[in-house]
Amino acid sequence: MWDHVTLRVADLGASARFYDLVLGTLGIERTGTADWIVEWGPFSISPANDDKPPTRGLHLGFTAPSRDHVDAFWEAGVEAGYRDDGRPGPRPEYGPDYYGGFLLDPDGNSAEAVHHDRVGDRDVIDHLWIRVADVEAAKAFYDAIAAHTGAELGSEPPRRGHFEGRGSFSVVEDGRVTEELHMAFPAGDRAAVDAFHRDALAAGYRDNGGPGLRPEYHPGYYGAFVLDPDGNNVELVFHDR
Repeated sequence: MWDHVTLRVADLGASARFYDLVLGTLGIERTGTADWIVEWGPFSISPANDDKPPTRGLHLGFTAPSRDHVDAFWEAGVEAGYRDDGRPGPRPEYGPDYYGGFLLDPDGNSAEAVHHDRVGDRDVIDHLWIRVADVEAAKAFYDAIAAHTGAELGSEPPRRGHFEGRGSFSVVEDGRVTEELHMAFPAGDRAAVDAFHRDALAAGYRDNGGPGLRPEYHPGYYGAFVLDPDGNNVELVFHDR
């Protein structure tokens, strides 16, 4: 579903140690390291700065192969001194076979290991919960770009909208707002990137970088960026290589 999801972090080394530890219990290993980014497949962290402060108020669910892996994720974090955000156990309010355990990362974002009957269809990231100021505005934005991202609006419980693809994310109105999140969705070619950007701007959404090559990421990286109603950075990217 995602090409990548990137969090800005206050301390790159501290956050890398946290995610190395807890993701390692799920069999998710680090795939890239540089002074400006650390990656675990489609999930990455990058240093915050004066212009781009740390990501706050986000919930990330990572796929766990079994309930035992959920337990190991939570236990490793708590034993290392990280903050508990919910002991491992069934969460029937999310699904009859949903089993999750929750920790807080060094910036206070909620990181979960989750096992359910659909994890085999998911990648590293099972789901995100994005807290928004206005759920109707957020649903309208993500619905407007769904033809390009492949994330279709499904259920709409009160004060929430659920978008489903290979993975899922929900926009949730609960008094807090997620800040400085970056989500990038994959495109099949450059024309798809161009159409995403053109259609988002035509619908009245804010430009955050027009279609073009970004060789600073790698040769052939072709992306475009728009801002959601809360200022989070949403990208469509084609890897032309």
